This record gives sequence, C-alpha cells and structure tokens, in this order.
Amino acid sequence: MLEIGAIVWGVQDVLRAVEFWSQALHYQLKYPATEGWAILIPTEGTGVQISLNKVSSPKAKRHHIDLFTDDQAGEVERLLALGATRKAWNYEPGADYVVLQDPDGNPFCVVQR
Repeated sequence: MLEIGAIVWGVQDVLRAVEFWSQALHYQLKYPATEGWAILIPTEGTGVQISLNKVSSPKAKRHHIDLFTDDQAGEVERLLALGATRKAWNYEPGADYVVLQDPDGNPFCVVQR
C-alpha cells in the first residue's frame, strides 16, 4: 500500500513560500528552512507534508493543490490577504471552486465542501 508522504512544491523564494503556506494551511516548519528547501507539517493533528523546493524557472509548474473548506468565500478572502491572487479562469456553470495563485504564481483551488 502507498500513501502520500509529501507534496513537493516548486517555488522561487522558499522563505516567502514558507510564510504564505504556513499561514494558509496552519502549518509549521519541521526543520529550519534554507534558501533552497523547507518542509512544512500541520501545526496540529495529521496531514500531508508540504516540501518547498527552490526552482529557477519563473513559470508555474504543472501541479496544483485542491483545498477543501466549508467557508469558501471566507477562505478566499483570507488567502488573498496573505498574498494570493486570483487566476483568470473560465469557470463552468455551477463550479464549486475558485482558482488562486500563491505568491510564486503556482495555481491552487479553494473548493466548497
């Protein structure tokens, strides 16, 4: 049996990503971050580890995270205040998700549970 141990997220600025994703997900550093690598884990309880890896390409990678919530509008506003931006997207009728980008331009979705 396999299980997801970590999601590795490519970013240009690891320390900025640590700040954003720690606050966005209520995660904390597992070990002290370096300029090239950081590992984030849930502050409380269990969850998937997020590994932040410095990349040289300014383009967003072909990956994204779906974040599930019971308060989509509230979470979208909170994430925008933390530095996320809205990504232009052609939503289908009745879409239950909002597409945002982290400060490095990596897309992620906030999905209404």
